[in-house]
Amino acid sequence: MRDFQSPGRSAAMSGDAMAATSHPLATAAALDVLRRGGNAVDAAVTAVAVQCVVEPHMTGIGGDCFALLATADGTLSGLNASGPAAAAATSAYYLERGIRKIDADSVHSVTVPGAVKGWETLLARHGSWGLDRVLEPAISYAENGFAVTPRVALDWSGLVDRLARDPGAARHYLVDGTSRPAGSRHHSPALAQTLRAIAKDGSQAFYTGAVAEDMVATLADKGGLLTLDDFAGFDVLDAAPIMSDYKGLTIAELPPNGQGLTALIMLNALEGFGLQDLDPNGVDRFHLEMEAGRFAYACRDAAVADPAAMVHDTDGLASKAFAQTVAARIDPQRRNPDLTLPPLPHSDTVYVSVVDRDRNACSLINSLYQGFGSAIATEKTGVMFQNRGSCFVVEAGHPNCIDGGKRPMHTIIPAFALKDGRPSVCFGVMGGAYQPVGHTHVVTNMVDYGMDIQEAIDAPRVFWDQESGALEVETALPDSLSEGLQAKGHTVTAAPAAIGGAQGIVIDWENGLLIGGSDPRKDGSALGF
Repeated sequence: MRDFQSPGRSAAMSGDAMAATSHPLATAAALDVLRRGGNAVDAAVTAVAVQCVVEPHMTGIGGDCFALLATADGTLSGLNASGPAAAAATSAYYLERGIRKIDADSVHSVTVPGAVKGWETLLARHGSWGLDRVLEPAISYAENGFAVTPRVALDWSGLVDRLARDPGAARHYLVDGTSRPAGSRHHSPALAQTLRAIAKDGSQAFYTGAVAEDMVATLADKGGLLTLDDFAGFDVLDAAPIMSDYKGLTIAELPPNGQGLTALIMLNALEGFGLQDLDPNGVDRFHLEMEAGRFAYACRDAAVADPAAMVHDTDGLASKAFAQTVAARIDPQRRNPDLTLPPLPHSDTVYVSVVDRDRNACSLINSLYQGFGSAIATEKTGVMFQNRGSCFVVEAGHPNCIDGGKRPMHTIIPAFALKDGRPSVCFGVMGGAYQPVGHTHVVTNMVDYGMDIQEAIDAPRVFWDQESGALEVETALPDSLSEGLQAKGHTVTAAPAAIGGAQGIVIDWENGLLIGGSDPRKDGSALGF
């Protein structure tokens, strides 16, 4: 139990239904749907559409989404709504022009946005409402304006220079050349019109016709390769979950091109190290977590790619046998300076958790990737494009090498935990590359240290800087942790910002309750009734 004399929040509890998101307006919109008889999918899509308006730096209709769904009997299904590169975007095209890396600000980082088609497919297969109803709250906030919350304002203020470089981005997301401060009201009229078109005519209003023509023209003016055919030809993929057990919980993730496999490798590798006997905020625990992560991410970077391009067996990588070869390279006392992988078996974001009264659960994640994605937006229709294509490599023969019609390695990963065959925890973690470590951190906090979902989310975090490899330590952790990690061979620095975010809902079958948590690193909340 938490210390009620210290800052913090209690886990939310309810009996009928619950939603947990990173923005209070999205949580409220989801609860309204649930009260009006909508199910978990209706509420989740409603919430994420609202977030595309009120958290515009984190997500948007110009991005991608993934979803995991569970019914009360434990039936799981998954959806991959990530978009591909242009048909003309072959590796030869880039290599002939001396392009060895797809930069995050480049027009070539823009892939076909998959979210809108993903929402429509989820609703058609598992929802009870149509796009016309679920988009109503998002349209209202875009037309009438919304209050800019503190965390959104902070992030927005650091992205002004990127937005100012593009006419569409500056038009829709800057006012007099600057960002919106906390407590101000922001309107998105062009985005509202686009959402209205989608609500009226479905996803075809986005992938064909005037909106698609505006998107293609905007990108073509900057040298982009996406065509109307690329948009019109997009479709989602079914994605059967991949699973592995961790001390009595079955953890379900989506398969590649997402990085959920990385979390399973980490958990499998850590299972034998006796984390339950270690201080949850201590040196030994974080050292083991970071070492397991370093090896699991190296596996990710070598293997994870478009499903059709995978050359290593996903089930083999998720196996306990492979994890033992990873664990053998982890020294509990010292950072391994030689990150040599064992043989591989062959073969910025918002997250929403919703559970309805029938115990259907939706784990949904939607993203533009980095802050405001590519920072390229259409001037007419208000679509901000993701920069997911920067996750490709330009290296002939690599499974994740950019190529025409290929999906890039993806960082956004929804998750579930099952207990005794029934859904137990509907959860996800935000924060780009951090997400597999975040999944591991939340699961081990609950399983090994007995934390409730809110405590598991609140707990301080460590992750490495993507460029230098130095471990970044959140300020809530003591100086002695940094000193201890340094003694084990790590380079350590203070985290420049809070690491990621998370939401989760636990289904307590015995007491007939839902228990939710939402990350205080964001503006959101978990609420139920």
